[in-house]
Amino acid sequence: MAEKEKTRYSDAELEEFKQIILEKLEVAQRDYNQMMASLNGSDSNGIEDTSPTYKVIEDDAYALSKDETIRLAQRQQKFIQSLQAALVRVQNKTYGICRETGKLIPAERLRAVPHATLSIEAKRNR
Repeated sequence: MAEKEKTRYSDAELEEFKQIILEKLEVAQRDYNQMMASLNGSDSNGIEDTSPTYKVIEDDAYALSKDETIRLAQRQQKFIQSLQAALVRVQNKTYGICRETGKLIPAERLRAVPHATLSIEAKRNR
């Protein structure tokens, strides 16, 4: 008799994934907070004491750096939201189910990308 295909992860497996997600969330939040601190100038390496010529160059570099930091912070915020959504799925026991195929996403993929909502198969078909 063929083994029935698993339709969801066990509570123990969900707990393992929850811990992975919480660890990644902690690091992501810390990184985001550092980016925001640099944008708000609280960790500034000021240019107030620099000669006028270098000040112009540094101002341009700072503007470029600030734009890049804003983009990175936005990406980080999206990543944090994805991790938080994954925690909700763990809570309601739908974590790890591909939103397109309805099949379980392999545990190896979820360990590497804990906020994944698509199996590799579904991603390839897109």
